[in-house]
Amino acid sequence: MHPEEVPELPEGVASHLHEEGIEALYPPQADAVEAGVTRGESLVASVPTASGKTLIAELAMLSSVARGGKALYIVPLRALASEKKAEFERWEEYGFDIGVSTGNYDSDGEWLASRDIVVATSEKVDSLVRNGAAWIDDLTCVVADEVHLVDDAQRGPTLEVTLGKLRMLNPSLQVVALSATVGNADTVAEWLDAELVESTWRPIDLQMGVHYGNAISFDNGSQREVPVESGGRPTAALVDDALAGDDDVAAEVGDDQGSSLVFVNSRRNAEASAKRLRDVTATHLTDDERGRLAELATEIRDVSDAETSDTLADCVAKGAAFHHAGLAPEHRSIVEEAFRDRLVKCVSATPTLAAGVNTPSRRVIVRDWRRYDGEFGGMKPLDVLEIHQMMGRAGRPGLDPYGEAVLLAKNSETRDELFERYIWADPEPVRSKLAAEPALRTHALATVASGFAHTRAELLEFLGRTLYATQTDDSGRLETVTDDVLAYLDRNGFIERKDGSLTATSIGHTVSQLYLDPMTAAEIIDGLEWASANRGEMVRALRDGSGAADSDGSSATPDGVAADADDPASAGFQRASELASGTGNERSADDADDADGSDPERAPPDVTYPTALGLFQLVSRTPDMYQLYLKSGDRETYTELCYEREAELLGRTPSEYEDVRFEEWLSALKTAKLLEDWADEVDEDRITERYGVGPGDIRGKVETAQWLLGAAERLAGELGLSPVPVREAKKRVEYGVRDELLDLAGVRGVGRKRARRLFEAGVESRAALREADKSVVLGALRGRRKTTKRILENVGRQDPSMDDVASGGTSTQSTETDGSALDHSDGGTGSDPTEDPDEQASLGDFG
Repeated sequence: MHPEEVPELPEGVASHLHEEGIEALYPPQADAVEAGVTRGESLVASVPTASGKTLIAELAMLSSVARGGKALYIVPLRALASEKKAEFERWEEYGFDIGVSTGNYDSDGEWLASRDIVVATSEKVDSLVRNGAAWIDDLTCVVADEVHLVDDAQRGPTLEVTLGKLRMLNPSLQVVALSATVGNADTVAEWLDAELVESTWRPIDLQMGVHYGNAISFDNGSQREVPVESGGRPTAALVDDALAGDDDVAAEVGDDQGSSLVFVNSRRNAEASAKRLRDVTATHLTDDERGRLAELATEIRDVSDAETSDTLADCVAKGAAFHHAGLAPEHRSIVEEAFRDRLVKCVSATPTLAAGVNTPSRRVIVRDWRRYDGEFGGMKPLDVLEIHQMMGRAGRPGLDPYGEAVLLAKNSETRDELFERYIWADPEPVRSKLAAEPALRTHALATVASGFAHTRAELLEFLGRTLYATQTDDSGRLETVTDDVLAYLDRNGFIERKDGSLTATSIGHTVSQLYLDPMTAAEIIDGLEWASANRGEMVRALRDGSGAADSDGSSATPDGVAADADDPASAGFQRASELASGTGNERSADDADDADGSDPERAPPDVTYPTALGLFQLVSRTPDMYQLYLKSGDRETYTELCYEREAELLGRTPSEYEDVRFEEWLSALKTAKLLEDWADEVDEDRITERYGVGPGDIRGKVETAQWLLGAAERLAGELGLSPVPVREAKKRVEYGVRDELLDLAGVRGVGRKRARRLFEAGVESRAALREADKSVVLGALRGRRKTTKRILENVGRQDPSMDDVASGGTSTQSTETDGSALDHSDGGTGSDPTEDPDEQASLGDFG
């Protein structure tokens, strides 16, 4: 089938496809068109990776918009959302507006109403429905990419329920579900009332096999000799063999050099593998590639000052890389792009790289097919579905005539087992995880709060349309769990049950809109109310004890900077201690009467309560925060810290004899201490070393803490409690600074380290920054003239020009005349790294 034969395709699309080299549709694409995908028919497409799933989705969305509709493309990952938006933007020249939305779970995304095609994560779409986004009612086509993830215990229920709500809001909605690995695609199609297109066709052949001894044995009966030297490693031999090339490949595609993806089971193994393989890839680089890789290595070092950044840069400089969730998002993006550009020759990765991001290679090596599982009690074999997801990355259309996916065996018995277990096996059927209480707790409240169900019967009717209901033979199980969940929501004041009706309370509506697990909300509310009820006792304990300690153990209550009341642009941020001591504008008459701290229920001028650590620990003990584990020796360390700073913790510390509860309490405290270190301006490399985490973990914890503290601030307001300490803690963790820098760090382009340098140079507020001697600012910013000018523009300086400023005020560490110098100490790239590599925003700008 040729593009011009596709029915109801908007004008210009067929000719554009021809320009892209698509003279005829792939067989699965043609099957989808025959099934009515461009005429508004729902469809489940279960076809291999690189077989044209995305074009099937595009045909559906473009034709739906051309009929006057609106399309939504749901992805599982933020990185994939950005990738798809960039891919779809080529249709903008034909009048299609593209938008993307992935964060800010308490907004309705009103601006998206003007977009024809919206790309969003399933969590974001769920939050849009909860917050009543009016444009959701206008949807005519929804695409669910990687639909097999309904099987995932964490994210699956959200996708499942969201699709159910969208179909309920729009009864004629076209749903297009895509996946390369669905073992029971017919069941998914039945659930979505969709046609099924199932195919094993690929544009290039995928050869799957097992390496044992000195050869790969493939599923088609052929073998390829890949000898391993005595004492050598099979992975290194396989990577070297792919890079050495193949004359037949060179004759067909003009380039015989093949890239490799190596999948391992842990971050540590990914890094160790890349460090070993860089010596292999380095021997296959051209001089030009070495130069370009050196530039990339410098860019990688700019992202973070952590040791992980240096290790990755050292590997990339030699043509190898690693990829895992501990890396910063910028790290992962650089590696992915360099690998797609065939500049990085080999990437050692955890399975996160197999989750949809476009990173094909000629050879995929699945080195580790077992992974530690605590519930299993040891190393557990991976699911067939997950292994096939990895293997599906083999083969680059247009660059490879074939792809190879190879598992590793140490003996003939394992080789035979791997063929039986993975090569010849079908993926497991996907199973709904909705009936698990944590998932149902969240979605039951949201379903009631957003008006999809007003009675128990209506709630069960809605749940009866889910994949779980399609699959289960035990309808009583769902009813039982639903009743348990409703009892919990009622007991905690999130819903009211009366005469068979279900109504969300005011606080229940707020919890749903904030996208919180109700158990998280209950924990936060309990902690805030406990702090209010025990305020006097805890304040006296803090006043009589050592106070809130800094990361180095010293007691500190840094002076803040008052906002410039005459300038709304500078109206910055008031510290809780300022309000408590009566220096803030919100001070009441009662505050003034008690400013000397004589009222035991009020904090004295030098005490902020609740403290940042207490609030960090509160949100860290919720289900929505992934806590740090206690490692060997940690229990003693954090038990001591717990008792040293017990007055700051919002709740009674469990007894040490309550082993599980006490350990969870300490894990939350360890997580909170990481956040406090970040907010106390501890260097990122020290944090990564101290807690055994990567830059990406720090950023993930910080983003989650921002979200949960923002939710806590709103809940405090609804409960009639002061939200000011919560707001201060949220801002401190957002900018990664002590409270005296909050005003400065909020200026775009300043960030935590530049704010500290400016403060130490005597520029202590944004108001002062607008009036400061430019040479002083330039010196504090280490002579970076372009950076200084941009920051002065951002703060609202009338004349930000640096033309009349001599360079004598610059630091001896670095000078700059053209904006090209790099300052690694500030870490990270900013919002526009191509313009100025020193542009450094706060951590809150990442993600």
